[in-house]
Amino acid sequence: MKTILLVSVALLGLAIAMRDQSIAVKGRLVCGSKPASNVRVKLWEEDSGPDPDDLLDQGYTDGNGEFSLQGGTAELTPIDPIFKVYHDCDDGIMPGHRKVKFGLPKSYITEGKTPKKTFDIGVLNLETIFAKEEREMIISRRSLRGARDDDHDD
Repeated sequence: MKTILLVSVALLGLAIAMRDQSIAVKGRLVCGSKPASNVRVKLWEEDSGPDPDDLLDQGYTDGNGEFSLQGGTAELTPIDPIFKVYHDCDDGIMPGHRKVKFGLPKSYITEGKTPKKTFDIGVLNLETIFAKEEREMIISRRSLRGARDDDHDD
């Protein structure tokens, strides 16, 4: 019985120590001189260790290549926010999407479930060859739908 009580008290202490943290990011993506529209973007909290990564928010750029994401999670330690972009800019006929990851400044992490500051990542030209680029082989439904719609715009 004492063991159960001790474990319960420890878990309660851990839950109290967890704190809500949030972050927001916005910007504009271009491919050369054109807006990079309908590009999938995600905001993650990446963990090193046994705690799984948390998807905080996701979406697509608008017709002007602009996006805005925000989200939060409860963690014991400061969150490690990562912004990811999945795109086909300057990619030829390669399968899948180019995947680029950007670490976000910790100074934009705020306490609470709603971000109080927004990191403006600025304008990113996706023609750039970024260090440590990866490939994402899963193609989202929206991208396929957009491609089919484009085929019928003639």
